[in-house]
Amino acid sequence: MRYFVNDTCIGCGLCESTCPEIFSMSEEGTAVAKDEDVPEEQLAAAAEAKEGCPVGAIEEVQ
Repeated sequence: MRYFVNDTCIGCGLCESTCPEIFSMSEEGTAVAKDEDVPEEQLAAAAEAKEGCPVGAIEEVQ
């Protein structure tokens, strides 16, 4: 499973603070997700980041 941050991101940084192994902040001030499968040990934290996004900007990519 992979994640993608769409253009509705408001740059709050919650996903990065929840799962910094997968999410980071770009120079533009919005979040980005690593373009790779989420390691098994990070699945729960990445899902928590997705669920916690205040604007629903994080999408699952199969």
